[in-house]
Amino acid sequence: MAKAFFRLQKILRRTQFLLFFLTAAYLMAGSLLLLQRTRLVIQQGSRGTSANQALPMPDGMARVGIVDPRTLQNSRPSPRLLVGMDALQEPALDQRHSPRWLVSRNSELRQLRRRWFHRFISDQEPMQTAGFKGMKHTAEHKGTYMGCFSDDSRERTLKGAVFYDLRKMTVSHCQEACAERAYTYAGLAYGAECYCGNKLPATASKPEECNSECKGEKGSVCGGVNRLSVYRVEELRAGARRRRNVIYRGCFRAPENLTDTFPASLIQPNLTVEMCSEFCSKKEFPLAVIRGRECYCGYPTGRFSLRDGADRLLCSGMHNTSSAAEGKYCLVYQTPVQDTRCTDRKFLTTKSKVFVALSSFPGAGNTWARHLIEHATGYYTGSYYFDGALYNKGFKGEKDHWRSRRTICVKTHESGKTEIEMFDSAILLIRNPYKSLMAEFNRKYAGHLGYATDRNWKSKEWPDFVNSYASWWASHVLDWLKYGKRLLVVHYEDLKQSLIPKLKEMVEFLNMTVTEDRLLCVENNRDGNFKRSGAKQKDFEPFTQEMKDLINRYILTVDEALRGRNFTGLPREYVPR
Repeated sequence: MAKAFFRLQKILRRTQFLLFFLTAAYLMAGSLLLLQRTRLVIQQGSRGTSANQALPMPDGMARVGIVDPRTLQNSRPSPRLLVGMDALQEPALDQRHSPRWLVSRNSELRQLRRRWFHRFISDQEPMQTAGFKGMKHTAEHKGTYMGCFSDDSRERTLKGAVFYDLRKMTVSHCQEACAERAYTYAGLAYGAECYCGNKLPATASKPEECNSECKGEKGSVCGGVNRLSVYRVEELRAGARRRRNVIYRGCFRAPENLTDTFPASLIQPNLTVEMCSEFCSKKEFPLAVIRGRECYCGYPTGRFSLRDGADRLLCSGMHNTSSAAEGKYCLVYQTPVQDTRCTDRKFLTTKSKVFVALSSFPGAGNTWARHLIEHATGYYTGSYYFDGALYNKGFKGEKDHWRSRRTICVKTHESGKTEIEMFDSAILLIRNPYKSLMAEFNRKYAGHLGYATDRNWKSKEWPDFVNSYASWWASHVLDWLKYGKRLLVVHYEDLKQSLIPKLKEMVEFLNMTVTEDRLLCVENNRDGNFKRSGAKQKDFEPFTQEMKDLINRYILTVDEALRGRNFTGLPREYVPR
């Protein structure tokens, strides 16, 4: 009996030790996982909020790189998605692309999409004044440090060009950017903002007031709050690599009075494009206009809008004063100088009474539309998500809580009744699904500015991506047409082709008024900083015939739904290939 009891006691001791070991391992693994995940997101608390309500983000948390995941309930596309599509009556396709399949599939895709959007690149804390002594104007900076100056955001002295990099800004980066654009001075503020110009600010400040550490360079000063650390970069300009050459804009009919139209001019016997461009760059004007021996500098205006170009042959004898249609035409070039009449932006001073969405399928040009809206209205746009890359490049509304109502509109890719009815109105941006799918695939594998590699396109991930995302393109539009309270439908292709008229429609829909000169400035800066660079593949066709058949059916469905709601149908280029 005693022997049996001893055996039982031995087994229990082993079991206790095993349970203790497993419990400890489980707690350690959970702690490591929790530490890792809290660096990226704030989990929603158990305070009774519904699943579709996002938690507000405290300012302190925003600074250390914590972001609101904004996890929502799965949205349900309209069960009438495929009504009228006789081509899908085959048994094999009917089961796979039925409304029930679309509901479950698109819910999974939206969850996957949210996880992709919740990547966050944490920002560094601005260095406090107490640490100012540890910062220095390091010797490796080739420019000459001119001092700390006061900066008035309403009337900037260095207003030739503006750049943001809220993660990697350095003194050298700012100097090189200004030097490449032929500016004399580079000024840094807030640790992350770079301003260029040819005139030194008038009001000097105390050196200790420039106390913000550069976001991308520890120990270096990048201005402060309303303070600029200014460097002279003229000595860099000779060896600086030009970001871009002078761009030929075209041949245009000259205005009746060029002196009244353009604020600066030069008369030179042997005038060249380089001479005129250099002269206008020093004067901080984005346009260089040449008529014979005359060089004029200025901006696009109502008098000279650059919309109606003329045949280049009419400007072929520009340097011969007796030709070129007796001086009625002129050559126009874009200088490296940025048009800054529309670059100032801010948050709304009072909360917006109307909650407006800027909705689109991923890859439909939402970031570009935000760039246009921000520069046209002068107000930041918000985002349902947080994209660190966009925030670091100047989209400051990314960090603002999406329900703060301090932004002019809010970017979203969501669909479904609950998500849509949260907004009072929406601009629905639609793009050709072929282009949208390729753009989103590029973004997924190469970021906002790159292109996916041949290996990505030829992998099995591309067919899976098309099969999954094509249905989302259709259900996104159909859901907004069904549940949206007040819609303005904008086709990406129309916006690209007729920028000013379409942008005016969008601005009026947002209940804003803007000047003609500001719209012309937007047109002059239409690409922004998010146009994909690099070599495109010529005659590249990634879509198989099976993919085309699938996408074409969705195109016909969406076109029919738009016309049924008295909206203009899809543009002709959407017509099935």
